[in-house]
Amino acid sequence: MSATSSAPGAQQQRFAAYLDSLAQAAQHADRVEPLKSYCKGLLLPGERKSVEPMAARLAPDHVRQTHQSLHHLVADARWSDEALLEQVRHTVLPAMQRNEPVIAWMVDDTGFPKKGTHSVGVARQYCGQVGKQENCQVAVSLSIATERASLPIAWRLYLPKEWAEDKERREKTGVPPEISFQTKPQIALEQIRKAVAVGVPVGSVLGDAAYGDDTKFREGISELKLRYTVGVRGPTTVWPSGKAPLPAKPGKRRPAKCLRRDKNHQPVSLKQLAESLPPQEWKTVTWREGSKKKLRSRFAATRVRPAHRDFKRSEPHPEEWLLLEWPKGEREPTKYWFSTEPADISRRELVKLAKHRWIIERDYEELKQELGLGHYEGRGWRGFHHHATLCIAAYGFLIAERSRFFPSARAERLELRAAKLPSEFKPRGSPRTRRAS
Repeated sequence: MSATSSAPGAQQQRFAAYLDSLAQAAQHADRVEPLKSYCKGLLLPGERKSVEPMAARLAPDHVRQTHQSLHHLVADARWSDEALLEQVRHTVLPAMQRNEPVIAWMVDDTGFPKKGTHSVGVARQYCGQVGKQENCQVAVSLSIATERASLPIAWRLYLPKEWAEDKERREKTGVPPEISFQTKPQIALEQIRKAVAVGVPVGSVLGDAAYGDDTKFREGISELKLRYTVGVRGPTTVWPSGKAPLPAKPGKRRPAKCLRRDKNHQPVSLKQLAESLPPQEWKTVTWREGSKKKLRSRFAATRVRPAHRDFKRSEPHPEEWLLLEWPKGEREPTKYWFSTEPADISRRELVKLAKHRWIIERDYEELKQELGLGHYEGRGWRGFHHHATLCIAAYGFLIAERSRFFPSARAERLELRAAKLPSEFKPRGSPRTRRAS
């Protein structure tokens, strides 16, 4: 290939060996070289990481042939996303664990603004990238994290209900028959179950309030014997430590023994509980070094029993941690977390764990800005997942390299150089036109 003109350096040799380790997941000999080329194209410099510009950088003298090869690999070839992600994990995780253990599993979702209505799963929904309701696709992921490194190990498009129930649109975009409507917490819990089943080293499950507010999600994690530290919202109700819902009244006809409440025995909202805590309960905690200064805020931690749906249970929820953040100068608390970490965990360790989700934001930023996670221009289910899986595979090499050298190098410091695009090369249609699908 003409993407480099010098003899391979040590990093390039490691990259070649890494790609060789992934080749077995291609499931067909004809896909091996396109898979390697696609990963290389994602890591090469260039603003656009869709198929056509990558083909031009990889093989400026054979753009059309390379374009066809890469497009077939990502849009049409029947290889397994899960098998490739498993191989990435088997290759990258030992490098991550060389320096530090796995401490967390992180669930999250990310959005991709999209014009038009034909791309699989696109709908008007909340998009974190723009911070509001927007026409977009949303994918749910599970990542494993050490203190300094993290790696996505599962990835799936969220299919809104109007898509899941639309037979015609499903057929046009190739949605597999086994895919039915699931909420984002349901998708995330399924990803977690699969990770437990294959023996991924466990960590505390972290997630924001979109997941933590879902009682069944939290209970599902506990049923798997995993701990969690997840965000919840202020209106959520709890029983303070030492209090619990009342047992059912004797003789009252019920389908099963259930807990009950009465007007004189009610749980309180997290906001009410926070405002009732004495000033000495709030302590300033520093959890890590930021890019410009140490990150610190005021926190309180107390034991509670979650009250949501407790009237349907025969036993009270066990006590767990409620962590609260109330920065100085704010009129009310800004964040809340439930945590099933041990009762003897220190406040600082609990804060560090709750705040460790920042690392997945770094992942998404780099996957989108450096590796073109959102640049796929096709409309189908297979292509959407294949492109994201190959982005994660390319990112895995960067994670392995970071584990060799601290401080970590960003993607643009990889020792790969792109050929100059041919002067006559013009992608078909403007970026705005290509994204209109």
